[in-house]
Amino acid sequence: MKLLFVADGRSPIAQNWIRYFVERGDEVYLASTFACDVDFPINRLEFTPVAFSSVKKQSTKPGSASGRTSGLVTAIRQWLGPLTIPRSARKLRAFIQEVKPDLVHALRVPYEGMLAAEACTGVPLIVSIWGNDFTLHAPSTPLMKYYTRRTMSITTALHADCERDIRLAHEWGLSAEKPTLVTPGNGGIRSDVFYPPQNPVKDPIIINPRGFRAYVNNEAYFKAIPLVLERRSDAKFIFSSMEGKSQALQWMQELKIEHAVQLNPQLSHLQMAETFRGAQIVVSPAIHDGTPNSLLEGIACGCFPIAGDLESIREWITHGQNGLLVNPNDPQSIADGILLAIQREDLRLEAAGLNANMISARAEYGMNMKKIGEFYKTVIGD
Repeated sequence: MKLLFVADGRSPIAQNWIRYFVERGDEVYLASTFACDVDFPINRLEFTPVAFSSVKKQSTKPGSASGRTSGLVTAIRQWLGPLTIPRSARKLRAFIQEVKPDLVHALRVPYEGMLAAEACTGVPLIVSIWGNDFTLHAPSTPLMKYYTRRTMSITTALHADCERDIRLAHEWGLSAEKPTLVTPGNGGIRSDVFYPPQNPVKDPIIINPRGFRAYVNNEAYFKAIPLVLERRSDAKFIFSSMEGKSQALQWMQELKIEHAVQLNPQLSHLQMAETFRGAQIVVSPAIHDGTPNSLLEGIACGCFPIAGDLESIREWITHGQNGLLVNPNDPQSIADGILLAIQREDLRLEAAGLNANMISARAEYGMNMKKIGEFYKTVIGD
């Protein structure tokens, strides 16, 4: 197949997805909304900025904004970003007309899906929903509402990482006749990278892999840490992609928890897998989410999951069986969940078995990507 992806080419999630089709031998093109390099061969990479993405440095990684700026940047892009779509769509349309792909796949609604929907003429279009496209972004401003509805009305087919987003897509204008598919957003878990340790972790080491994002309540999570330390002074807390972040350093100082916190830089998949295997618990304090890839990766590495009690997360975690669901806005709720998980070794061990079976049955990379290849053929009409 000749495939053209519209994606944030910096994203490990997007790269994990696109790499599969390159390695499979398809003819692959990428219109990246952010300046990037990829470490696998594609037929052509075209930088197609939208919503002020051209101001980002190529070395900047997704989710690397500080706690102070991530919310502000999100708000600016929600209000003003849609105004850039018509101009950006002209550039993408020219690229599509030159390449003549069999299929265009936009990975995320704002702004890749919006851009592709505006640019596509006569080429089958698949749009992927990423965790908070409907719950956070779509209702945020009048123009975001307009372009979300327009994208859902134009797309040929939809991919989502949870059943909730298929339901919401229909509410946002996706026709019931259009094909849909639910698989993890990054294609799934590579079992040769993300696998459990030989022996369960005995020490109370807790990892938050989400970084600073507008939809993750890190403030509540930081405030939960001293509540945990009051009863478990030996607990250690690891944060991904927060090394040197001023907001994190400020919270650590104010809460007097520097001795119990480790702020990691952004790590590769292999490094993250090793970090997960050294942790006992993975926590995702998100207030908006689909299926977080990092949560699945932590689960695959044997971590006991604690996550915000959201509809999408309940598709993976049954409270009290294979994980715990907490109020991500309440430090005490988060702390109570962590303390219970530390205390209940029997719960952690039972959950590890249930979760290993769940990952194998529902989240394995090769199995899911094969489904996606078949979905592509269906949409193209082969």
